[in-house]
Amino acid sequence: MRSIRPLLTAASAVAALTLTVTSCGPSEENAGDKPSAPASLDPAEKLKIPEDLKDRLKEHGIDLDKWRNGEWKNWDRDKWLREAKDFVNPIIEGLWDPDRMREAERPDKPVEEEDISGDKGVTDPTPDPVRAKAVDAKYHDNAPESGKVFFDGPEGSMVCSATVVKDPAHPGKSNMVWTAGHCVHKGKKGGWYRNIAFVPSYNDSALATSDLEKAAREQIAPYGVWWAEWVKTSDQWIAEGASTGGAGAPYDFAVIKVTPEKGSSGKSLEETVGSALPVEFNAPAVPKITNLTATGYPAAAPYDGQKMFQCQDKPGRLSLKANQPTMYRIGCTMTGGSSGGGWVGKGGDGKPALVSNTSIGPASAGWLAGPRLGPEAKGIFDEVSKKYAGQ
Repeated sequence: MRSIRPLLTAASAVAALTLTVTSCGPSEENAGDKPSAPASLDPAEKLKIPEDLKDRLKEHGIDLDKWRNGEWKNWDRDKWLREAKDFVNPIIEGLWDPDRMREAERPDKPVEEEDISGDKGVTDPTPDPVRAKAVDAKYHDNAPESGKVFFDGPEGSMVCSATVVKDPAHPGKSNMVWTAGHCVHKGKKGGWYRNIAFVPSYNDSALATSDLEKAAREQIAPYGVWWAEWVKTSDQWIAEGASTGGAGAPYDFAVIKVTPEKGSSGKSLEETVGSALPVEFNAPAVPKITNLTATGYPAAAPYDGQKMFQCQDKPGRLSLKANQPTMYRIGCTMTGGSSGGGWVGKGGDGKPALVSNTSIGPASAGWLAGPRLGPEAKGIFDEVSKKYAGQ
C-alpha cells in the first residue's frame, strides 16, 4: 500500500512504501539531493528565531549561524530532533517559493499493495473505488479550510494536505491546522521534519501545471504562507510510526499552531481564509455514519499535486491491530499527496465537522483509511490550544 505519508522517490520509494500513507516526496530531478534556500535570500536577515527556539537549538548543539546558512539540511541522527518537546521550526522567509512548492508535490513510484486480510479485529470488505472529483475553483469558495503542508526531510522537499480547524481558546480567530502525524514527524526511525509550512487554498484558481510554472507566489499562495510555530503528534506515532505496514496509523494525526511568514497583519488564519472546522472527538461508529468527504491534493499518477480533489463515501471499518482503535475506510482514487487531508462528516450538532484525516491507502489507489479521533487526538489538540490560550 502507498503511504498516505510523505512519498519518497525512485528506488528508495519502492523499497520504503508497501502499506503506506499517501503523501508526496521530492521532485524527481532533485531526488536524493538536499533542498536549499533561494540564492537571493540573506539567511542571516530573513531567519526569524524566537528566543525559546534559540535556547532549544543550543541545547542540542546546533549553531545558529550555521543553521542560518543551511545547517537545517544536516540530517545526521544526532542533529535530527526527535522528542515531542524538541520541535523547532524557525521561519526562513521566502524559502517556499513557487518552484519549490510545485516541485515538492511530485510523487514517488508505485509500490506493491500489501495483503492485510490477516489483520485481527473488525475489518469490513474492501470498498469499491470512488472516483475522486475535482473541486471547483476558486477553492476558497468551495473548501476554504483546505490547503497544503510543505516540509523538508532527508529525502528532500515533501508535501501533504491539511485543514484549518477551530480553536476553543480563540473563537473565530484560530491559528490551528490539522494534518497527519507522518506529515510532521518521521515516526519510529526519525524525528521532526523541518521548514513545516501551511498554504491555504493552494492554487486557488486551479491553474494548469504549465501555467503554474510562470505563476507568481501570490497566485499559488493567495492567502500567504503560514509557518508552524508549534506541532504536536501522538506519542504512539513517534514511538511506532513507519512508512510501511501501517504501523502507528490509528494514531496518525497532528495539530499545527501556525504564524504568518511575513509577520502578523492582525488577522488570524481563520479570519484570513474566512472559515475553520470544528473537530469531532466523539464521532459516531461506522454503522451510524451516512457518508464522509475526504479532501486533498493527490500527487501520484494520474494526478500531479497541483489541484484539489474530493471523495465522498459511506465508511467501513479497518482494523490493523486488535488492541488499537479501528480506522475509518472509504473508497477513493486519490493518491499520494492527499495524506493529512481532512475527512468531514456531521458533528454532534449535525453540522459539518472534521472527524478524521487521510492516513493510509493502497498503491492501487482504490481506497483510503483514516484514524477515528478519540482521547489521544483530543489530548494533543487541547495541549496546543492551551499552550497559546493567553496570546
